[in-house]
Amino acid sequence: MKTTLGLVENLDHRQKIGTRRTETVGTRVTASEEKELLLAARRNGRNLSEWAREVLLREARRSDDDAVFTEIVATRMLLVNLIKPLILGKPVTSEWITEAMSAVRREKRRAAQEVMQQYTDDAKGGR
Repeated sequence: MKTTLGLVENLDHRQKIGTRRTETVGTRVTASEEKELLLAARRNGRNLSEWAREVLLREARRSDDDAVFTEIVATRMLLVNLIKPLILGKPVTSEWITEAMSAVRREKRRAAQEVMQQYTDDAKGGR
């Protein structure tokens, strides 16, 4: 819980940045969703409106082509492609690794989009 001094310092900070917030964005939620949102805000040391603003703006500004996510998917692709011949006892030559890396470079963005779509579909109930 913030002290009065902490709230004043936060207000002072908002005044220093010189931007006054005058617009409102809202949504309706269930009681259980509200509890969930309040808990998430508290975990981040924010009140609900501050936390919601940060989350909404972060999502609005997020690129659909998330480089870190794409590289994680690329690493997964490379590992999966490398594990198969190793499990089967087949030799893995430097040429094979070079070709696998080239294939991953070519396909990683498409693969990352497919993985993200799977997450989106799962979040919507598996449609």
